[in-house]
Amino acid sequence: MSISLKRARAIFVKDYKEFSRNYAVSLLLIFPIIMALGLRGAPRDLTTATFGLILNTSFVMLPSFAQACLIAEEKERNTLRSLMMTPATTMDVLIGKSSLVFVMSVVILAVATYLFGYEPVSIWAFVAAILLSIILYTAAGTISGLFSKTVLEASFSIIPVLIVFTAVPYGGMLLVNDFPIFKALEYTPSIQLLHLLGTRNTDFITGDLLKPLLIILVWTVVFTIASVVLYQRRLKDE
Repeated sequence: MSISLKRARAIFVKDYKEFSRNYAVSLLLIFPIIMALGLRGAPRDLTTATFGLILNTSFVMLPSFAQACLIAEEKERNTLRSLMMTPATTMDVLIGKSSLVFVMSVVILAVATYLFGYEPVSIWAFVAAILLSIILYTAAGTISGLFSKTVLEASFSIIPVLIVFTAVPYGGMLLVNDFPIFKALEYTPSIQLLHLLGTRNTDFITGDLLKPLLIILVWTVVFTIASVVLYQRRLKDE
């Protein structure tokens, strides 16, 4: 499938102009920063859990929510199908619409990480995990937006993402001693990110970094493919 960077860039610019006028959604940009400032004084033994909570919550509230709103807004204005009537391909549209969310998420989460004062054991593993997670949650936001007819519906459609990727894994890990079945939740991307964040300087091997990254990568690939397939199907169904 061909990709035109020129068309993708045009969609990026269009979304940027529309997003900058949407003050309610734009306020989400400061959410991770507020959390980082408010929780940076957490006890040292809770640093990993606290920063992991900031990241996993921010992934839902920033890339997922923003992407869902951008997709739903196109549907609400009946312009999403119009985009497909142009020479732009499916990948042009999805890359163009995801690029804005990706860039915003990278910048905001970098600022939040600096303000919180987190120092990763491997900067490259940390950056890779963050970038993969942003792509994963953006894909989840795309899916949520495709099943929403309005921006208001998109706001509520993110709740299942928050439950599945953050609430259930965190809650399940607290109950794993009493209910071993919850141990399967350890393979969710949010818990794998916690494992990576919890890797220490003195007692880690390369496998400690690669395993979480590979699991997050698998989730990212699956959700990205699912978002592309569902995007094409929803356009045919409507």
